Amino acid sequence: MSAAREDVRGGGHPYDEPDLLRDQFRQLLRYRLLIVCGIVLGLAGGGWLGLTGGETYIATSEVTVRMPTADPFTATPVDRVAMGSERRTAASDLIAERAATELGMPGQARALKSGLTVTNPPNTEVLRFAYSASDPNTAALRANAFVDAYLANRRADAEETIEHNVASLEGQRGPLLERRAELEAELDALIEGTAAHESAVADLSTVTGQISELNASISRFLALDTTGGRVITEARPPGSPAGPGLPLLLGLGYVVGIGLGLLAAWVRLVFDPTVRSPGDVTRALRAPVLGVLPRTGRDHPDQLLAEGRLAEEYRSVAFRLAYDETFAQRRRLLVVAPRGSIETPLAASVNLTAAFAEMGMDALLVEADLRTPSLAEQLRQADGVRPGWAQAPDRSGGGWPAGLRVPIDAGESGIFDLVPGRRVRNVPRALTSPATTQLIGHADAKGAVVVVLAPPVLSYADAIALTDRVDGVLVVCDPGQVRRDDLARVRELVVGAGGVLLGAVLHSWGTGHEPDRGGEPHDGYDGDEAPARPRIASEGTRERERERRAARAAQADYRDVGSETLGLRVLDPAELEDGSSRQ
Repeated sequence: MSAAREDVRGGGHPYDEPDLLRDQFRQLLRYRLLIVCGIVLGLAGGGWLGLTGGETYIATSEVTVRMPTADPFTATPVDRVAMGSERRTAASDLIAERAATELGMPGQARALKSGLTVTNPPNTEVLRFAYSASDPNTAALRANAFVDAYLANRRADAEETIEHNVASLEGQRGPLLERRAELEAELDALIEGTAAHESAVADLSTVTGQISELNASISRFLALDTTGGRVITEARPPGSPAGPGLPLLLGLGYVVGIGLGLLAAWVRLVFDPTVRSPGDVTRALRAPVLGVLPRTGRDHPDQLLAEGRLAEEYRSVAFRLAYDETFAQRRRLLVVAPRGSIETPLAASVNLTAAFAEMGMDALLVEADLRTPSLAEQLRQADGVRPGWAQAPDRSGGGWPAGLRVPIDAGESGIFDLVPGRRVRNVPRALTSPATTQLIGHADAKGAVVVVLAPPVLSYADAIALTDRVDGVLVVCDPGQVRRDDLARVRELVVGAGGVLLGAVLHSWGTGHEPDRGGEPHDGYDGDEAPARPRIASEGTRERERERRAARAAQADYRDVGSETLGLRVLDPAELEDGSSRQ
């Protein structure tokens, strides 16, 4: 654990890239309401489109376009068709008016054209007419009407062009016919063999040749095939509607809704200043998460000593601290919260002290909250044990600490000493007094450990004043309420004061008691419930505790090492990632 924390403090990333992505995805899933809202919105949109859009049928007809030619079997036509121009012509108002006239809908050309789509497949001389309508028969009828209108328009254009060219040629042929008639009349009046007769014959031959060429041109124009194209696919009523139906639209809406929900959750996560997972706490503090307190109920607000799973979690945290190399050097622990109430750090300090006492250590709990002290009211001394303050003289002149050590019976965990807080006039002076330093120095004794409870770091400077004396700091916080900036600020203050962040304990409740929910018996008891740990036990004495510790030491030679930690629960990585334990 110590090596892992060193990696964190050194700036190394505590997670690999896949682990970081999984952690971020789990954080997105915390905003389930936004994701559900996105899904509902997507389904509503898909349903609205499916119900209001109605069913649409598309009928398609295809036409090959060709130029007018005298020989339709010519392998390579001289002129190619400009398909771009033809596609624009097919979708023009002129064709729409012809189709409207054919369908008996004069004056509705624009409305009729709204359902038409004309495309040209690449590298072809084919036009594809697709018409959309709410009725399949109407779609087929109108698609064919547009095809007929287009072909009729091309034929009319070709015939008009031919008629114009023929008229032009006939206009050129008229004067030549008159000249030929004049020359024939002159030849009848002239004598054969004369020069005049030979000249008239030559002129007549020339005019006759020109007339023959014009006649040939007129014949070629009149022989042209004016058909503008041929229908290769006739539009028929489609058997099923085109486009996505209601089920497909609902499916698409569901997928789009998930995307919208995840996007909204991501935006919310980006702009959320609070930490949402143990990974965020680790990155902000650069210290490991030592435990996640399970969500429990609290039937007795004045009960600080935990029971059941909650007690096991505290034991697990204490075990990890006890075997941490940094903590083992001085065994001084400062328990604080970043902001807010001191209730949960107070419960954590009491239970961790009890866990250290259960390990056989001489545990001392110091309540350094001199502004609103409350431990003396919530805990009672062990009956039959002579208070430590009666043995130690008061060297502080009636201030704090006044040599007052109250023995607290933690039930099955044993007994630990408590130095309760007391309201003083000058808190900073009391916290930095030689008496406080001497009190915390109790951890230097063999087998001793000191747990100090201080007010929140960012609310008062009390914890910072104690950091250089205690060194090891444990942060207790709720990841759903603390900000990343607060944790970063806590780290700056602790490190700047010469302290070391040992880790963090996370919670999401703020209570210290878990009622037994039944199930497996605990601690060797048979039955539906395990006996509750006494809130304030009164059966042990200081002498008995010393005898118990001596018995533990005597049995250390033959007891298995693992048996000392049978009460510790191994943390499930899934619980650390989720930020809460399952009930």
